[in-house]
Amino acid sequence: MDKQAGIDIGGIQFNWDLEKGEFLFEQQDAVLFWVTSAMKSFFDTIEEISGNEASALVFEATGFRQGILVGEYFQEMKNVSVQEAVDLITNTYASAGWGLAKIENLNVEEKTFTAKFKNSWEYKINIAQEKSKGGKYMPAHYAGIFSGLLDEKIWYEVVKDQLQGEEFTEVKYFPSTITVKSNIRQLARKTEMNEILHLEAVVEDKVRDLTELVKELSSPIIPVLDAIVVVPLIGKYDEDRSEALLEKTLTNLPSYRANYLVLDLTGLNEDISLHTASFIERIGSASSLIGIKTVLVGISPQLGIIIAQSNVSLSQFDCFQTLQHGIHYALGQMGRKII
Repeated sequence: MDKQAGIDIGGIQFNWDLEKGEFLFEQQDAVLFWVTSAMKSFFDTIEEISGNEASALVFEATGFRQGILVGEYFQEMKNVSVQEAVDLITNTYASAGWGLAKIENLNVEEKTFTAKFKNSWEYKINIAQEKSKGGKYMPAHYAGIFSGLLDEKIWYEVVKDQLQGEEFTEVKYFPSTITVKSNIRQLARKTEMNEILHLEAVVEDKVRDLTELVKELSSPIIPVLDAIVVVPLIGKYDEDRSEALLEKTLTNLPSYRANYLVLDLTGLNEDISLHTASFIERIGSASSLIGIKTVLVGISPQLGIIIAQSNVSLSQFDCFQTLQHGIHYALGQMGRKII
């Protein structure tokens, strides 16, 4: 078995050196992969890790930048015209298994052309992946080739897609201000915005959960003795919090078979508003409508002043200095006492 071998196909040189483990394509190190197995696995892994949108940009950017190297290489060949370089490139790529590529309507002055691709290795991978739309590597790669070859930023638009039943993939190329870097920045901004929106949604959910928890913990309904329920008012009550507590209290009091509701005002915020005083009157009056008497305990001097200066009247409720006094009073009214 020969350890070294070479072959010329269509003017393209292939060489092998088995002792060194080398494969040379046009005297350059190269490597061979099975397209629909090894390369498919490579593409699948990138997409799995990066996601479809990011991986598509990775393939597009990689194809374009690799194409730049090819285009600049042929541009430096001074004795080769652009058309001759195009023929060399498509012939070289065909011999390397990249599929059939035809360049049509090339206008060197306007730097526009059309490319038709058929049975490229990317197309074969996309078939194996059961995709319905062709990838971006090949179109972007030729945009990179001609950007380097024509010394102009070239971009592309896919107008026909072989993966969608067309005979070939047709791509229009033209000068453009679009760049790989701008596309990467755009995706980064989009990804960042999506992450911000996600975090905002998470924060809103947490705030909502915390608000509900605060409502549950800040104004609990405590059945201290048979037929006596204590509701401590803690902190400051705005309209939303007041309505929530009112609804919660009136909904749950019947289940405790309460005769007396003791509102403990000791924990109210020192910055007491007229709204708070009015709320106390409302919850007491509403309780009386369902047959439950209200006792107020822990009225602070500040709250007393606010009530005295307002139109709010709490005279219909029995008031006591401490919670203990209020509970003893309620028991006494029911003919009971603590022994």
